[in-house]
Amino acid sequence: MVSQGSSPSLLEALSSDFLACKICLEQLQVPKTLPCLHTYCQDCLAQLAEGGRLRCPECRESVPLPPAGVVAFKTNFFVNGLLDLVKARAGGDLRAGKPACALCPLMGGASAGGPATARCLDCADDLCQACADGHRCTRQTHSHRVVDLVGYRAGWYDEEARERQAAQCPQHPGEALRFLCQPCSQLLCRECRLDPHLDHPCLPLAEAVRARRPGLEELLAGVDNNLAELEATRLAEKEALARLREQASKVVTQVEEAAERVLRALLAQKQEVLGQLRAHVEAAEEAARERLGELEGREQVAREAAAFARRVLSLGREAEILSLEGAIAQRLRQLQGCPWVPGAAPCQLPQLELHPGLLDKNCHLLRLSFEEQQPQDSKKDGAQSQGGDATQPQSRDGVQTPDQDRAQTPQEDEAQPLKAERAETPEEDGAKTPKEGRAQTPQEDGGTQARGGGRSNKKRKFKGRLKSISREPSPAPGPNLEGSGLLPRPIFFCTFPTRMPGDKRAPRITGLCPFGSREILVADEQNRALKRFSLNGDYRGAVPVPEGCSPCSVAALQDAVAFSAAARLYLINHNGEVQWRRALSLCQASHAVAAMPSGDRVAVSVSGHVEVYNMEGSLATRFIPGGKANRGLRALVFLTTSPQGHFVGSDWQQNSLVVCDGLGQVVGEYRGPGLHGCQPGSVSVDKKGYIFLTLREVNKVVILDPKGSLLGDFLTAYHGLEKPRVTTMVDGRYLVVSLSNGTIHVFRVRPLDS
Repeated sequence: MVSQGSSPSLLEALSSDFLACKICLEQLQVPKTLPCLHTYCQDCLAQLAEGGRLRCPECRESVPLPPAGVVAFKTNFFVNGLLDLVKARAGGDLRAGKPACALCPLMGGASAGGPATARCLDCADDLCQACADGHRCTRQTHSHRVVDLVGYRAGWYDEEARERQAAQCPQHPGEALRFLCQPCSQLLCRECRLDPHLDHPCLPLAEAVRARRPGLEELLAGVDNNLAELEATRLAEKEALARLREQASKVVTQVEEAAERVLRALLAQKQEVLGQLRAHVEAAEEAARERLGELEGREQVAREAAAFARRVLSLGREAEILSLEGAIAQRLRQLQGCPWVPGAAPCQLPQLELHPGLLDKNCHLLRLSFEEQQPQDSKKDGAQSQGGDATQPQSRDGVQTPDQDRAQTPQEDEAQPLKAERAETPEEDGAKTPKEGRAQTPQEDGGTQARGGGRSNKKRKFKGRLKSISREPSPAPGPNLEGSGLLPRPIFFCTFPTRMPGDKRAPRITGLCPFGSREILVADEQNRALKRFSLNGDYRGAVPVPEGCSPCSVAALQDAVAFSAAARLYLINHNGEVQWRRALSLCQASHAVAAMPSGDRVAVSVSGHVEVYNMEGSLATRFIPGGKANRGLRALVFLTTSPQGHFVGSDWQQNSLVVCDGLGQVVGEYRGPGLHGCQPGSVSVDKKGYIFLTLREVNKVVILDPKGSLLGDFLTAYHGLEKPRVTTMVDGRYLVVSLSNGTIHVFRVRPLDS
C-alpha cells in the first residue's frame, strides 16, 4: 500500500489489482471513470444502471446516468495507457519464446516474420536483429529508442515506453492526442483540431499540464490534510472504544464481585434464619411431646375407669352394684375433680419479615452512572479536579453509589439486592442489502478484495445457490403473536462455502462462535479443524488443535479458545498450545460449550447440569437448571449465554427451550406448539436478549423473547435454509447459520425501530 503523500510507482500499478474491474474481477475492458474516481468496465456499469441513476459498488455513491448512457462517462486514458503497456509486454508467442518481427512481412521477408530480438519504444513494434539495425540507420527513425526485447518484457523500460508512446485519438486511429481545447476541456488530435475546434483556443498537452498541475496539487494537498485529520479522528475513536471496553470490563468484574458478596451475605442470612427456625420448631416439638404424653396418660386412666363403671352397671346384679357403688362413685368424683386440660402452652408462630428495600422496585443499591470521555491531553487535569471533589460517595470497588433511593438492610456491607441498570446505545447499521438476482458481497471496512481465479471461480460456482436466498426483509410478524414489542427482522448479508483445498472430506460443522471483530471460528469435526473466516467469507487460516482431536462445540475467550472433543474440555491459545484439559462425563454424546459474557469463563453442559470453569481450569460453579429436583430430568444438547448473564439451552429430554439465571433458577421455559414437534436445536442470543432457536426438521429459525416466549418465525426455507445445523451471533447483530452441506449464510439482525 502506498503511504500518504508518496507517489505510486508504475511497477506497483502494473503488479497490483489496479487494472482489474471490481465487478467482474477481470482485466478492465473499455474503462469508464465515475465522478467518484472509481473505474469499471463499460459493460459492467451498463448492468448496474437502474432508473436513470447508477450506484458505485465500492463507495455506494449514487450518480445520475448521462442521457447517452454509460458510454458518456469519461474514458480513463490513464488506465488505457497502462493496459496498452501490459498488452504490449504480453504480446507475441510467449510459449515458444519467439515473438515475430513486425517489419519483415512489410519488406518482403518471411510471411510470418523472423524472430524478434528488439523493440522500438516509439513505434511500439517488435523487430528482428536485421530490422533493428536498419531502424537505427534511416533518417526518419534514427532517433527512435530501440531496446532489448528481453529487458522490455522484464519491465526495465516501462517508464521510458510510457513517455514515448502518446495516447491515441478514439475518433482518428493512428493520430496521437496532442492538444487540449480550453473551452471544451477535450483532448484533440491534429484532425480534431481542424474540424469543429478550429476557432477554439488550444494548448499543447505539456503546456496545459503545466498550467493545471498546480491547481490539482493544491487540491490534493487539501485532501491529504483531510486524510490526516480523518486518520487522527479514527485513531481517537478506536482509543475511546478501547477505553470504553476496558472500563466496561472493570465494571462487569465489579458488578459480579458485588453480586457474589450479596449472594454470600444473603446465603449466610438464609442459614442463620433457617437455623433459628429449626431451633424454635425443635423446642416447641419437645414441649408438645411432653404435654401429649401427660394428656394421653390421663385420658387412658379416665377411659378405663369409665369402662369399668359402665360394665358393672350393665352386667352386675343388684347386690354387686350396691357393693361397688361407693368405690365407683368416689373414683368418678375424683376424676371429675381433676382438671382435664392443663394450662395453655405458649405457641409462637414464626413469621418472616423482609426489609422494605427488598420489596421496593425503585431501590437500586447498584447503579450505573455515565460521564463523557475526556480528551487524552485533559486526563491529567480531570484527575486533579476529581481529587478535590469528595461529594460523590464511592463503594470499596470504585462503583459510584448514589445516596438517594438507597435502602439500608440490617447488614449494609453484605446484603445488597442483585440489580443494576443497563443503558443500551443503539448502533448504526451500515450493512447494505444485495439486490435480487445479483450476488454482490459487501466488503467490510478495510477488508481485502477477492483475488485469484480460484476464489472467484468458487464464488461463481455458488452464484446459482444465491438465487434461492431472499435479499429482501421478511414480512413483519402479525399482531396475533405473543409479545407486543417490535421484533427484529433478517437482512441477507452474504453466503460462502467452508470447504478449503486442503480438506480431505466434506465439512461437518458442529460448532460456531464469534472470533474477534467481524470474524467467526468454525468447528469442522469431519476434518478435525478450527477454521477462521471473516463475515464476508474470506478464509483467515486455522487455529491448530491437538493431534487426534475432532472439535465439536467451540467458544472464544480472552486470547484463548475452548472446545469439547469426545468426553474432554480443552482450552488452547491461538497457537494451538493446550493450557488445560478436563475430563467430562461419558453419559452424554456431545458437550455444548459457551463463553460467559465477561470472556474469562467457559460453561459446558454435562449430563443435564452446567459446569463453569475459569481461565485457570478451576470449577467456578455447577448447577442444574431448576435445582436438584430436576436431577436426571435434563439433557442440554445446545447451550449459549446472553449479554444479560442468563443461560439458554435446548433440553432434549424435556423437549423444551429453557432459560435460567446464573444460580440455576429457571427464568422461562418454552415447550409449546411453536416447536412443531421437533427437538430444539442450536440457540443464539442477540444484544437485546432475543433468542434465536433452530428447528432443523422444518428448516426454520424461530425467535423468542428474553424470557423464552415464542414470538414467531425469523428464518424459513424462503430465506434459503436447508437443514440448518448450528448458529452463532456476531457483534450482537449478525446471525451466522451453517447448513448441513457446509455452507454458511450470514444475516443482519435489524430491529424494526432502527
